[in-house]
Amino acid sequence: MRCLPYLMLLAAPLLAADKYAADWNQLQPEIFEHYSNLIRIDTSSPPGNETKAAEYLKKVLDREGIPAQIYELEPGRGNVVARLKGNGSKRPILLMGHLDVVGVQREKWTVDPFAALRKDGYVYGRGSIDDKDKVTTALMVTLLLKRLKVPLDRDVIFLGEAGEEGDSRVGIGFMVGQHWDEIACEYALTEGGTAMSRDGQVRTVEIATTEKVPRGVRLVAHGQAGHGSRPRLDNPLAHLAQAVWKVSANQPPMRLNDTTRTYFERLATVSTPEAADRYTHLTDPARTAAIQAYFAEHELTHYSILRTSVVPTILKAGFRSNVIPSEAEATLDIRALPDEDMPKFYDWLKKLINDPAVEVVQSARGGREPGAPSRIDNPMFHAFEATQKEMFPGAITLPSMLTGATDNAQLRAKGVQAYGFGPIIDEKEVAGGGGAHGDDERLKEDSLYKEVQFIWRSVVQVVTSQ
Repeated sequence: MRCLPYLMLLAAPLLAADKYAADWNQLQPEIFEHYSNLIRIDTSSPPGNETKAAEYLKKVLDREGIPAQIYELEPGRGNVVARLKGNGSKRPILLMGHLDVVGVQREKWTVDPFAALRKDGYVYGRGSIDDKDKVTTALMVTLLLKRLKVPLDRDVIFLGEAGEEGDSRVGIGFMVGQHWDEIACEYALTEGGTAMSRDGQVRTVEIATTEKVPRGVRLVAHGQAGHGSRPRLDNPLAHLAQAVWKVSANQPPMRLNDTTRTYFERLATVSTPEAADRYTHLTDPARTAAIQAYFAEHELTHYSILRTSVVPTILKAGFRSNVIPSEAEATLDIRALPDEDMPKFYDWLKKLINDPAVEVVQSARGGREPGAPSRIDNPMFHAFEATQKEMFPGAITLPSMLTGATDNAQLRAKGVQAYGFGPIIDEKEVAGGGGAHGDDERLKEDSLYKEVQFIWRSVVQVVTSQ
């Protein structure tokens, strides 16, 4: 019976979650109320106007006896912070979501993007997936901890932040740079992950532990302006076109890191035999090229997380059809692996282009710097795994690396163990559109409720005084 104390230790966190169980059926109307109210507040960025949403959240928190404060770097760009006090024996946990959303082209939506319309089991609206479900989740977990009088061994901080979709200077940059004491923490939970399902069964729960680093590069081709009727060998458009083709046809080589290695090892255990075979032979010299070619056509996310990616996104040249311009420019979206040696990468890019007429210009760096990946051997990640086993026993928890960027980057740079979570998304929904930033953005209503429950059960395990 030597194993009994160990088994009891493993069971203790889930027992804490069970002790402070919530009536989820009874809570659904309240969850939907806050979620729909937040969607109906138009916080499209630009201009943002996050203060409107921050004021709504402050009112809800204040009413519950949880004092909240709004911080603005600029008028209308509000960040709202509230704190539940613990006994101080452990460092705080930060529950956050961003209040701003990307804009919409209303003529491409079939419904009002700011009405939070219920339709066919979904809730439609800009921000329904990115990111007002996370804000609602963070809010509800904070409220429930207070209502159920959960004894806390660490402070729980709520943050609704501005500027994630564009100018992070007014949001996480402002809070980290000027109000760090208000949000300093050991763990942070926000957007980034997702739970993938197939035929109604959750297969994987992805928790983002790191992300690629955005960098910008401009390719500027120079030549002699001239009349369009007289072809020139130094036409900058021709030189730029060749450079763009070289970049597109020659992505950097595949490279695994600790996160992606663990991701593919675990993913293989719940995949079809054919997919598992690919995931377990990524570094096989005889098969690497074929597997990468398959990913490039069929699994774009997997293709991206295995390398620093280079994608041309904008071309600028000319002003008249009969004039050869003296300059042509292409913008490249670089998404670097977190441990990429950028000076070596830029040298590789210049050698690849190999054209003295094309200048490689590095764009100004943003506020998202690489940080060490968040750990998967600590109580927070173990709590995710325990909750997954309870709620979705046939699934597996995957540490993942995002191809995009979130405000977790600034937190990891401060040494925070920051994790990204998300709702349940069916594989068929991914192909059908309506995702984050898409037209008719929508989330299954039941997925919202499970998202709140998942984070509640995970958080209770790491904040409760035993």
